[in-house]
Amino acid sequence: MAEAHEAVAFEFRVGAEGVNLNVSYDVFKALLYAGLRSWKLRCRRTMNSLYNTIYPGHPLFGIASCGIVYGLNTKGHDPSNGLIDWLDLHIFKRYFTPDNSKILACIVFGTGAYIVLVQIRQSALKKLFSYHGWMYQEHGKKMRFGTKLWGSLVKLLIGRNPSLYSYQSVLPTLPLPSLDDTLRRYLRTIRPLCNDEEYHRMVTLAEEFRETIGRKLQRYLWLKWLISTNYVSDWWEKFVYLRGRSPIMVNSNFYGLDTAYVRPTKIQTARAANIVCAAFQYRNELDHQNIKPLMVQNLIPLCSSQYERQFNTTRIPGKETDKLVHYSDSHHIAVYHKGRWYKVFLFYKDNLLQPCELQIQLDEIIKDPTLPCYGEEHLGALTAGERTLWAEAHQTYFSTGINRSSLEAIEKAAFILILDDEEYDIGVLQSNSSLSSINNENTTDKFDTYARSVLHGKGYDRWFDKSLNFIISKNGVVGINVEHSWADAPVSVHLYEYMIAEDIVNFSYDELGNTRGTPRFVALKPIKLKWLIPEACNNMIEKSLAQAKNLYENVDLHVYVHNAYGKGFMKKCKLSPDAYIQMALQLAHYRDSGRFNLTYEASMTRLFRDGRTETVRSCSIESSQWVKSMENPTVTKNERIKLLRRACDYHQQQYRDAMTGKGIDRHLFCLYVLSKYLEIESPFLQQVLHEPWKLSTSQTPVTYDDQHLKRLMAKNPDVVARYGIINSHSLVPLGGGFGPVAADGYGVSYIIATEDLIYFHISSNRSAPETDSKRFGQRIRQAMEDMRALFDEESQNGGKRTMSKSETRKRHRTTSGNSDSDSDSDSSQSKLRFRLSASITYPHSQKALNEMLFHPHKLDLAITRNDGLVKLWTFVPANPITNIFHL
Repeated sequence: MAEAHEAVAFEFRVGAEGVNLNVSYDVFKALLYAGLRSWKLRCRRTMNSLYNTIYPGHPLFGIASCGIVYGLNTKGHDPSNGLIDWLDLHIFKRYFTPDNSKILACIVFGTGAYIVLVQIRQSALKKLFSYHGWMYQEHGKKMRFGTKLWGSLVKLLIGRNPSLYSYQSVLPTLPLPSLDDTLRRYLRTIRPLCNDEEYHRMVTLAEEFRETIGRKLQRYLWLKWLISTNYVSDWWEKFVYLRGRSPIMVNSNFYGLDTAYVRPTKIQTARAANIVCAAFQYRNELDHQNIKPLMVQNLIPLCSSQYERQFNTTRIPGKETDKLVHYSDSHHIAVYHKGRWYKVFLFYKDNLLQPCELQIQLDEIIKDPTLPCYGEEHLGALTAGERTLWAEAHQTYFSTGINRSSLEAIEKAAFILILDDEEYDIGVLQSNSSLSSINNENTTDKFDTYARSVLHGKGYDRWFDKSLNFIISKNGVVGINVEHSWADAPVSVHLYEYMIAEDIVNFSYDELGNTRGTPRFVALKPIKLKWLIPEACNNMIEKSLAQAKNLYENVDLHVYVHNAYGKGFMKKCKLSPDAYIQMALQLAHYRDSGRFNLTYEASMTRLFRDGRTETVRSCSIESSQWVKSMENPTVTKNERIKLLRRACDYHQQQYRDAMTGKGIDRHLFCLYVLSKYLEIESPFLQQVLHEPWKLSTSQTPVTYDDQHLKRLMAKNPDVVARYGIINSHSLVPLGGGFGPVAADGYGVSYIIATEDLIYFHISSNRSAPETDSKRFGQRIRQAMEDMRALFDEESQNGGKRTMSKSETRKRHRTTSGNSDSDSDSDSSQSKLRFRLSASITYPHSQKALNEMLFHPHKLDLAITRNDGLVKLWTFVPANPITNIFHL
């Protein structure tokens, strides 16, 4: 099969029989069409660049401007104050007829005037986007007049139908905080982590730094801020990601899992074909900049620069620092299956293959009986081990000949597809699954095994240097492994959610689980890559594999599914869901370790051009006070709630500060880099930059485009009915995670999937005696339960809540005349409530009961029993809603 195809279009040999020239016409034609497609793509990108240069203006307005100027000039009006006549007389009349020279002069002036107006509009937008007062507006309170005026001006100037990169030129520059402000906020964040002696020592070091080299470093950093679009991002990429010499597997790369509620097919090649075609469809939208930029409140654009390197990107190892290489286009993917590497073309005569056509190629790979070349099976281990060792092997054994050609096929691929030889038996969750059924040991062990496989595999069956690895299990479960240096998680999540929606709802599968459609042609067959691995190189491969094995066997990874409640309850408590979860993590970690530790939460800075992330230090004075109150039995519930609200408010304040350029850690990081460039030692910066993050956290955003999904659902009602898809919640992935940052700490990634569901991905090292990921999952569960109990009005009464007389009268007035239970007395309603609480083993009645118990001030319930049904009437002013649950 594929063995007969060489990875070259021409093969030239000279032997005893003379010169032998072989031409692979299929590959030759593929290369010609690839060149044609690349030329079209370059033209398209040039047009998009011109369009983005004048956005929010439009080329038609420029033409209209020229027409208006010419019309006014012919009527005897001169909007240029003599400039048109000067251009006509001194420039154009020398080369053109009088009529044509006048037209050209009007065009030049009209174009120039339009460009000036566009520049004024862009400058105004840049100033407006620099205002962040709207972020600090308290919810529920009347909006300030200045904020209203700002919003009106933004709406007036922002333009319509932007492309992906339209707002890049008008995004503001990340501001540089003052040194004094950063030091003051830093010292505040470490107060709960230090005793008095340690704290005073840090205060002394900070003061010495400020009075000695701090101001000098700040002046140098100001110069960098002045001449760059972002004073952090380039150094962050270089020194945090590319300069590191430790393995990027587990330590840097992160992973994402499949959706839990829909399992569309168990045929590996069918699922792989749909996923790959969906990814290329998304890439095509990126190339044409048809994907809309993400907007905050439909007003403020986020920076889109990270999307540029999503595909066709690889990390090249170096002895001191790696290099991130992005190719403008790629027409193939690299596929790994049972130790063999293949090159698979995705275009035929400039047309993207359909899933049914690609599945045929992938089936041929599965059926191929060819054995791997010597050293090929474990080749990917080079990307999983120490970077210096991989750099040496890369330069020595993969810089010439057939090894170079084959390696380039991998490095220049759009992305990597792994056809795994393992099955992930994670089942399909039901939307009404009970907490105990989801978190029983058997189910969680399956989730944990699945997550570990996607994070690191066997150490050799992933290509960790590639920007994207899509892993398809033997039974059709999907995972993604992402190299971190080119972008942050939200960009990958955007792609992943798009792919899942296209795969399940749009492309879908036939009754047998295969891809739909009929092949239009016979595509070019897969090309098996060839390798000549010498013994010395194979020894280096095995050495890297041993390093990778030691690393991934030490990973303790656990997926905890929390479906007792979610952001719906948190919002009803009038608390930020993210701040609420961060406080739960603080409580859980304190109970787990017995002390407060430095905590990292990733926040984005994409409100600014080329922005990436900033650190929110979740362990604060306020959070530590609340945690201590939870462990102190003498503190009342009301006082605990007060302290929790205060801690959440302060956390939100920190998050907003981080998003608006007033963070701490990136500023100190850049000062540290400057000190190294200038060869200046700073005890303060050394201490700050080497503090371990014992708890590193990140929230995975849910970015589903509901309008896109609704269009797909309307287009494919049969698929929606088959899989029971209701909305985007049915397709939300299980989330993803990363390895622990500190050797004796935890890494926690969480995704708020729905109103009542949160996934926690918890990682730690088995070698650390103080950590245990499953134990920490139980700490989180208990913390979430204890926080819920704070707002449970029934907990004060042993599970029963006594209604006041005024509440009873209010309930009677509200329900009067609206249901069959109007005539029920207060005592009969109490009996019905008792009867309902006796049947709480039923999931639906439990959920309904929770709504009644925890939010009586918002929900009024009258209950009747009729032929095995419990009928729950939820009354809101002039709007009764009925829900019927079968028991």
